[in-house]
Amino acid sequence: MSSSATRYRVAIVGAGSIANAHARACAQTERAELVAVCDVSEEAAERFAQHYRVAATYTVLEEMLEREQIDIAIVSTWQVNHADVATRIATSKRVKAILCEKPFTANAAEADELVATCRTSGVLITEAWKFRHHPMHLKAKEIIDSAGIGDVNHVNSTFCHPFENRLPQAHWYWDRSKTGGAVYIVACYNIHHARFVFGEEPEGVFATQVPGVEVDDGVSITLIYSGGRTAQITAGFSSYHTQRIEVIGSRGLLRIEDIAWNNEDQAVALKQKTRDGVAHFEFEPTYQFTLQLEHLCEVLDTGGAHRVPPEDAIAQMKVLDAVFASFGSGQVVAL
Repeated sequence: MSSSATRYRVAIVGAGSIANAHARACAQTERAELVAVCDVSEEAAERFAQHYRVAATYTVLEEMLEREQIDIAIVSTWQVNHADVATRIATSKRVKAILCEKPFTANAAEADELVATCRTSGVLITEAWKFRHHPMHLKAKEIIDSAGIGDVNHVNSTFCHPFENRLPQAHWYWDRSKTGGAVYIVACYNIHHARFVFGEEPEGVFATQVPGVEVDDGVSITLIYSGGRTAQITAGFSSYHTQRIEVIGSRGLLRIEDIAWNNEDQAVALKQKTRDGVAHFEFEPTYQFTLQLEHLCEVLDTGGAHRVPPEDAIAQMKVLDAVFASFGSGQVVAL
């Protein structure tokens, strides 16, 4: 970091499992300093602060916002609380930016209201899509945008992690009141990725689910794009482990095998296949959460556009809403 670069002060709201990833990101970059953590559980906040050597802990969000000088607030609570927490942060006008974990909110209406509030308050808000900052995914998008595989016709992707004890009392992943389920936890990645690859919104959504005790244990989703193009998605907790992506174009394809999403600290590879042959692009291990945080710091430095603008979060939630509507109707839902 140059002597003139700003070091941003970060606070994390919610001291659960994903907060650990954001704390590690703060520790790995000179661009940020983790100065405070807030959680409704005093014990959780204290334990987190001890582990990551955070100076200040709070159980009341407003007290933290009033007492601490904060540039970036990271919202890592349960999804059902994202809109409320982020709205309270934005209306305080005590931060420059909010990094909100995915999914952004519980539905599109909440997303629309939250983005409007942040705009009125002059606060930048972005949804936390770590893979959007990984060199492999940036390279894939560069190839697609330069017509390296021709026109994109289809995307096939998976994100499955098998769990045996899929009961609400076992983990919040399967608790309806905490917005658990395969769509909110894993399929949202595939949906965001398809929208990113196509560079437009789907016209329709058809989805089926493997129902669990309270939430969807597994999902199969078809996003229908203009001209009959599609994205086919399989995700959830009831199928064997798979994380793969295939983007099929008119003159070639791109393929990512095995660790498309959760590839922290692992080397990864991208394959491009065309009539001219096969190209392999290899990427050294990296930590996506750090890249995500550093990009946000750069945006604050320059005032430039974020890779994931707030309007994208609204569009993403509209698609998720359509998935649930299709579960209920058994029909294609138009967007």
